[in-house]
Amino acid sequence: MEAKLILENGMEFKGKAFGYIDDTVGEVVFNTSMTGYQETLTDPSYYGQIVTMTYPLIGNYGINLEDLESSSPKVKGFIVREKSNNPSNFRCEMELDGYLIENKIFGLEGIDTRALTKILRDYGSMKGYITTKNLSLEDIKDKLEKFQNDDAVYKVSTDKIYEIPGSGPHVAVMDFGVKSNILRSFKERNCRLTVFPATSKAEEILSTNPDLIFLSNGPGDPMKLDNIVKEVVKLATSKPTCGICLGHQLLAWAFGGETSKLKFGHRGSNHPVKDIISSKVYITSQNHGYYVSKLPVDMDITHVSVNDGTLEGMMHKKLPIASVQYHPEASPGPKENNVIFDSFLSLIK
Repeated sequence: MEAKLILENGMEFKGKAFGYIDDTVGEVVFNTSMTGYQETLTDPSYYGQIVTMTYPLIGNYGINLEDLESSSPKVKGFIVREKSNNPSNFRCEMELDGYLIENKIFGLEGIDTRALTKILRDYGSMKGYITTKNLSLEDIKDKLEKFQNDDAVYKVSTDKIYEIPGSGPHVAVMDFGVKSNILRSFKERNCRLTVFPATSKAEEILSTNPDLIFLSNGPGDPMKLDNIVKEVVKLATSKPTCGICLGHQLLAWAFGGETSKLKFGHRGSNHPVKDIISSKVYITSQNHGYYVSKLPVDMDITHVSVNDGTLEGMMHKKLPIASVQYHPEASPGPKENNVIFDSFLSLIK
């Protein structure tokens, strides 16, 4: 079935529909990873976005239920150059097409994803609409204008407190859309985890007497999360605190910093980041549309992006607080970024 993507600037890309066929609207972004499409699909930080994969063949190793980053796909749409119809992998449990149908995600294939990526790179991420109907920009202008992603964190966060047993340090996790492998990374270090909804109050979290507060990744604009920032201030001034991605950005706001939106974001598993302290460069996985544009006065920079110089990590000058913008749990290197979790736990000491 024919389908097309209509961008808010009026440009159209025609291709074929797959997955669950029902018109969808979202922010169109691109991801440069060569593998990891199912982790991309299920990463809660992509909530509200139509993701374009730059690698031309997607779906060639199928889908397995062990490598998901959350219980279900969180993207609004999925765009590929070519969808593999014959996955080949001993761990494959289902095909990409069937997985999207089951989870009601609209897919679009057969378009020039390289051209689309160049447009997003030159003009910035923008809203888009995927449809099988003969619609124009004028027909969907109202839907594009009404689309917003301000409440995304609350839609992907857990709705109840739960625990993951362990014999080591007690880590309180504020879930803004936490990836499963972040929880596994703490669990591998024998941590006892208590995971709290994004709406939790600092007093409730502190009442469990955690050794460490962890602020997770998540979707959306941190500037829209004033209520959460107020709780982060109370937490970070009471207990050792660390954060990844959105958690990193919220810590910046909590201590007087600011965030801004990147033109087209950092999304992929090949982003070089320099550790200022060790002078080492790490290949990292990233997924963010916002960054810390103003460093808090009481923070020192620990990591920077080699590509564009943006801030990728910081540490408080006096308090046991540290955070990174990238995703150490994604292991594109594959394992050198795991030291970040050890450094987080060292904050307890």
